[in-house]
Amino acid sequence: MDSTDLAGSTTADPVPEPDPRRMVALIVGGAAAVLFVSLRVVVALGGEEPLPIDVWWHDLMVEGRADALLILAWIPAIGGGTIGMIAVGILLITVFAVLHRKWDAVNVGLAIVIVVAIGAPMASIVGRVRPADSLAETVDTSFPSGHTAVATTVMITLALLLRRWYVWVLAVFWVVLMAWSRTYLSAHWVSDVVGGLLEGIAVACLVWVAVEALRDRRARVHLADPARPGDLRDVRG
Repeated sequence: MDSTDLAGSTTADPVPEPDPRRMVALIVGGAAAVLFVSLRVVVALGGEEPLPIDVWWHDLMVEGRADALLILAWIPAIGGGTIGMIAVGILLITVFAVLHRKWDAVNVGLAIVIVVAIGAPMASIVGRVRPADSLAETVDTSFPSGHTAVATTVMITLALLLRRWYVWVLAVFWVVLMAWSRTYLSAHWVSDVVGGLLEGIAVACLVWVAVEALRDRRARVHLADPARPGDLRDVRG
């Protein structure tokens, strides 16, 4: 049965109810943001010195190095680095735009811009030194891990937008692999990686919540006044 009722009048498609995941994402994103700021303070108070857990984890990774695992660790370091994940983000923006999912394209682009805008200056401000035996990096500053932050942001944003369980599995796998890789190559202290993870979770969740809220608001305005520009086809996808 279509949208035409028995009297022959045509009714407009209602705007979908707010995504029930929005409140969960808001709570998770807010908690991650608080933890990220707290960790940043702890790291800043420690100056250039690593935390005790950093030293313990670093020694554990160095002692466990093997040729096969080093090859595995280089895969996300090279293919999924900050530049690589930004390239993936640009590809996603292009695909969503071609599919007329403009709000999803905006979501991905905004999340990437924000996570880079937060992480890059913070690394310079904190000025934390990387492990002396780093195999991967030439840049001195260490907190937070940009690789981990951008990878987490892109993958969680993609999982939130596509709403498929297997995308979440892929996202978790890739983020964990990236986080492990950064410490296995001694490119970061483990607290740098945790900081990048928290930053990525906070940005991905909070940006998604904000874009979803704006999308619904624009759709309701369009329904109330169809003369206003709007595209209900992009309300939920």
